[in-house]
Amino acid sequence: MAAMAEVKEQLIPVLQKCSLTDGMSEAEIRELLSLAQVRIRDYAKGDIVFHEGEVPHCIYILLAGEVHILKDTFSGRQIFLSEIAEAGDMFGEVYEVLEQPYDMYVEAVKPTRVLEIASRLLSFDAGGELTQSALLVQRNLMRIFARKAYFMAGKLKVLASGSLREKIVRFLFQHLGGDGCIELAVSREFLAAYLAVTRPSLSRELSAMQREGILAVDGKTIKVVDMERFEAYL
Repeated sequence: MAAMAEVKEQLIPVLQKCSLTDGMSEAEIRELLSLAQVRIRDYAKGDIVFHEGEVPHCIYILLAGEVHILKDTFSGRQIFLSEIAEAGDMFGEVYEVLEQPYDMYVEAVKPTRVLEIASRLLSFDAGGELTQSALLVQRNLMRIFARKAYFMAGKLKVLASGSLREKIVRFLFQHLGGDGCIELAVSREFLAAYLAVTRPSLSRELSAMQREGILAVDGKTIKVVDMERFEAYL
């Protein structure tokens, strides 16, 4: 018990960066971690955090490691949907609140530690007297859903584009800095999944735009070289 209390104490800096505990004091985070509905779980590489079709019982906050969100087709092909690799990032919350079975599954791709918060703590009709930390978590959850709705609106604008090049330009335009540069915060795999294309197709199109002098690509840094031709695809 003492060892677990020490582990939870070490989680406070991670949770202070998490959107689910945004604005909470150290004392309120400690109160949250002390609740019976909150526990830490470790997963080995290749372990499944939850399977497609399972009924949600908690939401998850990544503490260390990395997980991939995946889906299998009827023919057995595995589709990469997203990655969770930043400590403090959350996943599974939408399914838990809507009480809908998962339509995808999550796999640990390296040794991973996760904080699991049981559904009954987050239920808006749980009844009884809720702790201050639980009330703050519920408030933050509503804000998270609002941001997700805004994110999806932006994604729909991108996906409504006709060609892959138009999708790429509209995505980059949303993240364009005043200096004409974009610092991608996601991997090529994530971006390809976001644009609903294969990674090779995405890489080919970025390379073509670079050869044509529209973009300069250096790892995750992309610079618009010819703004006039770039904006012609908006």
